[in-house]
Formats: sequence, structure tokens, C-alpha cells
Amino acid sequence: MKRLLSLAVLLMIAIFLSACGDDSSSQNDGSSDSSSSDNSEQSTLAKVKDSGKLLIGTEGTYRPYTYHDESGDLTGFDVEIAREVADRIGVKPVFKETKWDSMFAGLNAKRFDMVANEVGITKDRKKKYAFSDSYIQSSAVVVTNKDNSSIKDFSDLKGVKTAQSLTSNYADIARENGADITEVDGFNSAMQLLASGRIEATVNDRLSVLDYKKQRPDAPVKIAARKDEASESGLLFRQGNEELVQAANKALKDMKDDGTYLKIAKKWFGEDVSK
Repeated sequence: MKRLLSLAVLLMIAIFLSACGDDSSSQNDGSSDSSSSDNSEQSTLAKVKDSGKLLIGTEGTYRPYTYHDESGDLTGFDVEIAREVADRIGVKPVFKETKWDSMFAGLNAKRFDMVANEVGITKDRKKKYAFSDSYIQSSAVVVTNKDNSSIKDFSDLKGVKTAQSLTSNYADIARENGADITEVDGFNSAMQLLASGRIEATVNDRLSVLDYKKQRPDAPVKIAARKDEASESGLLFRQGNEELVQAANKALKDMKDDGTYLKIAKKWFGEDVSK
């Protein structure tokens, strides 16, 4: 009797293990099936089109690229470019404002589908993110107090206190030249510290500085040095969103072909800033 019970128990265990093996095998087959895997480049563009919205990360404090005008409306060169891209994809642009140093984390966390904020295209960033084609070029400059005569070149930044957004390519230039960096959350903060004498210099975007001087002609700052080579900026995406990137690139190309890009560029800068 005990022998029969033992055989019955063994038989039940074998059946149970067999069933578990079948389930596991079925699940593994399903997860490795390419047709059921998540294709992010399709799902992101499809999600954007299905929702009818393109979520766009931007600062809203970086004139003339992205800022609020006197009426409080979000505007700027990058804002207009992003709106036009969204319109040509066939969806509504929805801007989500955040500080520069939080922008990449927000993109990673899928709070945005795209970032439009004068993001410089660098080798390090291209390892982690996808970029559209370049839509603007500008050079880096060193800005100092107007009475400063000791800083005339980037190499003069060694040991000099500068204000920078830590994840910007301008911070990289300051580091490369030995600057003592004070962290700030954006362009305006850097210029305020410089104007008040709390720092000696900042490395920043030439077009932004020219606009700043135009808006504040009495600000006690000057451009002390300028890099000959220009840096390129593009719209920023998560890697794997190639279909959405291609849609943005097509929109940018069509804007240049039909004159829309030049119209926007002349409005903000008086010239074509794509080359």
C-alpha cells in the first residue's frame, strides 16, 4: 500500500513539473518572438500621433531660444521651430518647462518626447541620445565684466571663477580650460552673477549674449573671447526613436525648402543661422 502511494505521489510530482515546464517554455517563446517585442521607434511615433500631442521639454528661461515675453507667453527661436515641427508631423505641441540640468532626466523618464532647447550635438551625448539634423549653429564665447582686462582668451580661464550649467557643452569648455566652476541653472543666472561681480566670467552662447546685450545695453558685461569654430544644435530624442527623428528631420528639411526656416531665423537673428 505504501509502495502504491509513493508511486502515486511521484506520478503527481512528475505531471506538475511537466506542466510547469510547458508554461515556462511557452512564456520564453513568447518573449523572444520579435513580433511581440517593444519596437520603441514605432511605438513612440504612433503614441504621439494617437494622442495628437508632441511633448516638448524646454527651459523657458533661455532668451532668445525659449523664454516668456512681456505677456507671459512662451516664445523664442527654438519654441517656434518646435511648434512648426509638431505642426508638420500633424500634432499639437505641448511644452513642459524644466531646468536645464533636469531636462535629460525628464527625457529619460519619458516626460517628454523631444527636447527643444539649443542642445549642442556632442560625441558624448550621441552615445546616450538621438539627435535630429542640426538646425542652428553658434559659437562659444567668454563673457566678462566690461572692466576686466585680464581675460582675453579661453586659456585665461585657468583658476577663474565661472558660472555654468554643469551638463552644458559650455561647462565642458570651461573645464577644459581649467576654470573654477560655480553651478547655475541657466543662462540668466550666469549673467546675473557676472553683472553683480560674484563671478569673473561665463562661457556661453554668442547669439544669446548678443541678444542679452541688445535687451540690456547698460549691463556691465562684454564678450572677451570667441571660438572660431561653431557648435551645432539639434532636437533631442531618446535612442530607439528613429522613426520620430526621421519625421522631425523631414519637417526641418521641408521648412528650409519652402522658406519657413529662413523667415523664423531672420525674425530672431536677422540672418540664416543654420550654417
